[in-house]
Amino acid sequence: MKTAEKIGVQVPDLLLPNQTIDMHKWAVIACDQFTSQPEYWGRVRETVGDAPSTFKLILPEAWLESPEAPELIKASHQAMRDYVAEGVFTPYKGFMLVERTVGDKVQTGLIAALDLETYDYTPGSKTLIRASEGTVLDRLPPRMAVRREAIIESPHILVLFDDPEMTVLKDVLGHKEILPLVYDFDLMEGSGHITGHLVDKPELIDSVIEALAALIEPEYYAKKYDLPAGTPPMLFAMGDGNHSLATAKAIWEEVKADVGMDHPARYALVELVNIHDVSLQFEAIHRVLFNAGELKKDLVAHFGEHIQLSKVDTMDALVAEVTQDVAPHQRFGLIDSDGFTVAELTQPVHNLSVGNVQEYLDPWLKAHPETQIDYVHGDDITRELSQQPGNLGIYLPSITKFTLFKSIILDGALPRKTFSMNHAHDKRFYLECRKIR
Repeated sequence: MKTAEKIGVQVPDLLLPNQTIDMHKWAVIACDQFTSQPEYWGRVRETVGDAPSTFKLILPEAWLESPEAPELIKASHQAMRDYVAEGVFTPYKGFMLVERTVGDKVQTGLIAALDLETYDYTPGSKTLIRASEGTVLDRLPPRMAVRREAIIESPHILVLFDDPEMTVLKDVLGHKEILPLVYDFDLMEGSGHITGHLVDKPELIDSVIEALAALIEPEYYAKKYDLPAGTPPMLFAMGDGNHSLATAKAIWEEVKADVGMDHPARYALVELVNIHDVSLQFEAIHRVLFNAGELKKDLVAHFGEHIQLSKVDTMDALVAEVTQDVAPHQRFGLIDSDGFTVAELTQPVHNLSVGNVQEYLDPWLKAHPETQIDYVHGDDITRELSQQPGNLGIYLPSITKFTLFKSIILDGALPRKTFSMNHAHDKRFYLECRKIR
């Protein structure tokens, strides 16, 4: 078996707009962004106008529940057929090296196709590709309705690999000047600049494949994550677009008995990004409970002798204590109208404090429907909401680039809302396409 097949990677047949297409209008942000801001998508619609655009190939989730959704889905399928028939696309064979400004940094990724046979989003999966957070099955049917009749795909899926020594893209970046420049333009709505170079040289393609395979070489892999020999390897973890990849998997399972294993729907187009890329910023997502009742008391009682509490005077002091590395212990903060408390778990069950906290919260919230939960970014808003009478805030440490993969390997998919990666304007844009029918 070839190395690429072993690691579930395929060099894709890409479709990119021909040179007559306005790329600024062609590329639009991931459909699951700005779901509470329909005015953003209204501006996108205005910017695009009558021009060819990926906007016409997708359904923004802001409109997913609208009465127009079924007609919009049909229109997206028709637009796909029209674009193929009218020669909008130019075909390319190869990986695409993508460089995108994210704030004051450049994010570097590689467009590739991944084998859905090497992916399983169910809990406890031991496949090469794994979900980083729990997959909500109820979110799949409307996405499946969009993909089921689609003849092409365009990804907003971002998949992470763990390459601290920067080996995977080393040769590609070292030869960038000889790679064909396919696109180079500003993204709409102030979302930065993007360039794409086609990686079509066989020796450079091989260098990527071999470097990815080396990341899961058994001895290296076991040593890297301090695992027993023979632990099933994980090469890729979901970064963004978990439910989109799960949708592609679900559709593939629907059709593979009829279409056979050698079919384009077996693969999904994604952008591969090294988790150690300088642009990626991981932020914790904190919990604020409204009308929290006896939750604080119940939570402390649940952990019993395995939790130690210490009061601190300020939010800054709480943050400093919670973010300290106290392994094998874990810390999180409790914030309410009485002040700030640091909680330290002395015998944690999960690899991350959020796992221990969320495992308790889920059944507690089911038993107390009068309590509402919100998932909050940022220290100031967490403090402000948590200190309102009757509320309770749970301040969690951020996951790091060096712990994400090991946490998924050991615990499986992380609790929902464990971390966020970059800001809404920085999310991947639809750009490259590929035939799936």
